[in-house]
Amino acid sequence: MPKTISGIIAGVLLTDAAARVVAYVGLGKDPRVQSLAIDPHWMEEARERRITTLNLDRKVYVVLLARVAEGEMLVLADAPGDALLNFIGSVDFSWDIFQYLLTDPFDAMTVVDDKANIVYISPVHESFFGLRPGEGNGRPVESVIDNTRLHEVVATGKADVGAIQRMRGSERVVSRIPIKRDGKVLGAIGRVMFKGPQQVDALSARIKTLEGELEFYKRESETLKSRAYGLEAIIGTSPSVQRLRAQIIKVAPLEIPVLIRGESGTGKELVAHALHLLSPRRDHAMVNVNAAALPANLVESELFGYEPGAFTGADKKGRKGKFEQANGGTILLDEIGDMPLEVQAKLLRVLQDRIVERVGGDRPQAVDFRLVSATNKDLQSLVETGDFRLDLFYRISPIVIELPPLRDRLEDIPALANKFLHDIAYRHARRVPMLSADALNELMDRAWPGNIRQLQHEIERAFVFSDGHVIGAQDLSDMPQRTPTIPRQPMAQDAPQRELKYIVSDILNEEIKEAIAACRGNKKKAAAALGISRSFLYKKLAEMERTR
Repeated sequence: MPKTISGIIAGVLLTDAAARVVAYVGLGKDPRVQSLAIDPHWMEEARERRITTLNLDRKVYVVLLARVAEGEMLVLADAPGDALLNFIGSVDFSWDIFQYLLTDPFDAMTVVDDKANIVYISPVHESFFGLRPGEGNGRPVESVIDNTRLHEVVATGKADVGAIQRMRGSERVVSRIPIKRDGKVLGAIGRVMFKGPQQVDALSARIKTLEGELEFYKRESETLKSRAYGLEAIIGTSPSVQRLRAQIIKVAPLEIPVLIRGESGTGKELVAHALHLLSPRRDHAMVNVNAAALPANLVESELFGYEPGAFTGADKKGRKGKFEQANGGTILLDEIGDMPLEVQAKLLRVLQDRIVERVGGDRPQAVDFRLVSATNKDLQSLVETGDFRLDLFYRISPIVIELPPLRDRLEDIPALANKFLHDIAYRHARRVPMLSADALNELMDRAWPGNIRQLQHEIERAFVFSDGHVIGAQDLSDMPQRTPTIPRQPMAQDAPQRELKYIVSDILNEEIKEAIAACRGNKKKAAAALGISRSFLYKKLAEMERTR
């Protein structure tokens, strides 16, 4: 791999709103970098600092963190020298200082923290005061620098610019600037006008270069996201897919709620992302909410957020709710058909008023978002049974987009399979294998109750277990075909007409037996193949055991 991919940039990694890695180049491909990018504790510290350091294979890189629409971007750059690395590693508000350096660079500097203890002193300053490298760190600034007033700047938060100070028998022009974040003084920086340290000059030049390249990668990230989540990600040329794309293009610019309905594994989340990326809200966040996973006792804190100390165990800094996070952007309520009724009532109020109030707070806040919902359930049937509110149904479904199951678009299987093969080969840095004609015919002759997701899993499994560069039919797992033959159940002569529910139950039981056998006893895989939840599978197995 080349040392850098562009200038001093060594790698770039992009995550989406769910903290999943969606794109990377250069060192961004390194598993160690990717593991950090999904580590919430490391990322939280990186967000606070905005610029930090990372040691890989005995080499230290500067890491910049930037927020982009729907996610974050990590940029890894070669460091110009040890002094810069020492500075970034020692000062947790170094980014704020870098911003100041770019607008008014001086020659030498001293940095103190909020207690006026030295955390960094430039090499030329150390030499001037007769200090060994790092010797002044941690000491009160007034014990190292004669006549300093940096501690006063920290105490008052007021700058002291252009002051004349006598230092070691010489008159110097000194500027002392408090460094603040969110109104709080984090420390101060002192600048002295004498012969400039080359390290700071190099730092200023490199940061300017980094900012220019950072803007470039921000623009590139939009292209990467479009490929991962836009219309390009909806693979296929079948009439049903062409109609779907046309619907997305028409609906996306409109500020109207959309309900996406389709079986499990048909790509509902991809359609939601495409709607967002083609909308006027594309530059703001898209926030995903799993509606089925919202417990009634925590729904308010999850959706609306909470103030510091609102309840036992709450984050000391408070927390934004999902609607606040989606302000200006799009919120996706996934699996809304599984949302408990008590949660539906609370959600309806927000959708009607567009106002949220944090738990423990007393300030209502207006929120502006585009609503997209998704479900694999028949909501109208749930309304009839009383399991879904009619008023909420009307609120979320002015426009309904139906996603076709894979069995209705079999002609798209070759393109989908090719896409999945390229994706997994790229992830594992391996050559892309070919699908034999027999394998392709086998894939197109299957039932696919789990739809595109099931096809993806099958392709990935075949990629792992196949030998050579061609995947044959023998590399595919044994699965039911499109029109499985259901053994006829023996019926008593005196009961020629059985109730329909018993016939359906017998057919389902046979399907379950065949799926478990095909998956070699793996119930998780069997449930996925059947397109049902594991809990429902276990329930049916228990019923079958009782009736044996």
